[in-house]
Amino acid sequence: MAEAYIVAAARTAGGRRGGKLAGWHPADLAAQVIDALVVKSGIDPAAVEDVILGCVSQVGEQATNVARNAVLASRLPESVPGTSVDRQCGSSQQALHFAAQAVMSGAMDAVIAGGVESMTRVPMFTPNALPAKAGLGTYMSPAMKRRYPGVEFSQFTGAEMIAKNYGIDKDALDRYALESHRRAMAATRSGAFEGEIVPIEILQADGSGTGERHMVDEGIRFDATLEGIAGVKLIAEGGRCTAATASQICDGASGVLVVNERGLKALGVKPIARIHHMSVMGHDPVIMLEAPLPATLRALKKAGMRIQDIDLYEVNEAFAPVPIAWLEALDADPARLNVNGGAIALGHPLGASGTKLMTTLVHALGRRGKRYGLQTMCEGGGMANVTIVERL
Repeated sequence: MAEAYIVAAARTAGGRRGGKLAGWHPADLAAQVIDALVVKSGIDPAAVEDVILGCVSQVGEQATNVARNAVLASRLPESVPGTSVDRQCGSSQQALHFAAQAVMSGAMDAVIAGGVESMTRVPMFTPNALPAKAGLGTYMSPAMKRRYPGVEFSQFTGAEMIAKNYGIDKDALDRYALESHRRAMAATRSGAFEGEIVPIEILQADGSGTGERHMVDEGIRFDATLEGIAGVKLIAEGGRCTAATASQICDGASGVLVVNERGLKALGVKPIARIHHMSVMGHDPVIMLEAPLPATLRALKKAGMRIQDIDLYEVNEAFAPVPIAWLEALDADPARLNVNGGAIALGHPLGASGTKLMTTLVHALGRRGKRYGLQTMCEGGGMANVTIVERL
C-alpha cells in the first residue's frame, strides 16, 4: 500500500467570540487556508482531487456542504469537489484520516483535509437548539433513551467525572491552565507559530477590510496569573472545572495537503511528515471525554510503539482533566505534551481543531528536530481519533 505524506500544513490564528475573525463567513475563512496550502506547496490547484473539511455545527453559514462552498470561494477550479465531515471535535482529524486513506489506496494522489468553525456566527449547540425550538425533535432517539435511561449527555458532566475518577483537584486544573497560557505565550514570543499561521485580514461588520492582519492567537492571556485563574466561577456548584480550565470558544480554520508517492513525483513537492498510524475508537458516551486514554493505548499497541518512542504529543485541551488524566494513564512525559500550549489558551474551533493540532504538531517537530508525534482528542459521543506522524 502507498504511504500518505503531509506536504503543507496551515491554520489561522484563533479568533475570540466576536473577535478578529468574526467578520469572516466560514466558507471564505476556510478558502483562505485552502489557498495558503496551494501557495505553500506550489502545486497546480487543479491537481487537488478532493477537499474534505470537518465542521461540527453544519447549519446556517456552515450548511449545505461547507467544504464544497469553501472550494467555490477559493482559487481551486470548479472541478475540485468537496465533502464535509462531522465526528464532533475530531471532525478535521477524521478528515485527515479519510484523505490519507484515499491516497494510500491509490484512488487519489492529492487531497486537502481541514476544518472550519465560526463559533461567533454559528454558535455552539445551534444545530440542536434551532430544530428543538421549531418543534422538530432532538438527536436522542427512543432506542438511545432505552439504552441510556435518564441520561443527558454532557461534556461538562464528563469533565467533572474524569476529574473525580482520577483524583484531580481544582488546584491542579488551575495550574495546568496557567501552564497552557505560559507555553502559548512563549511560543508566540519566540516565533514558533509564524510558519504555520495564515495572516487573515480583519474585516469590519460590513465586510470591508481594515488593512490590519490577524496573526496572533487571540485567546492567549499574556497577563494570566494563578490567582486570576483560581478566582473564576465554577461551571457547576460543587464541581472542579471553570471556564478558565476549559477550552475557549474560537473562530478558525486549518488544513493539510496530503499526497502519496505518485503525488510527490507528479507534483514535484517535498513531504514534511508521513502518516505512521491512524485509528479511531468508541468508548463510554456518558463520561464521553475519556476515550483518548484507551484509544492511545490501543493505537500504540497496533503501531508497535511505546509512549516513550513518541517525541511530542498533542492532546486537545477540551477541559483540563482530559490531558492530565491522559498523562497519568499513559505514564507520559508532561514536558512533551502540548509544548506550545493548547486549547485552554489557543482556543478550540471545534471542527477545525483536528488539523489545527496537526499543523502545530508537525511544525513543532520540525523546529525541535524531533521524529515522532502523536495527536488525539476527545469527541462528542465518547470517541477519539489517534494519529501518529513521522517528521521527514
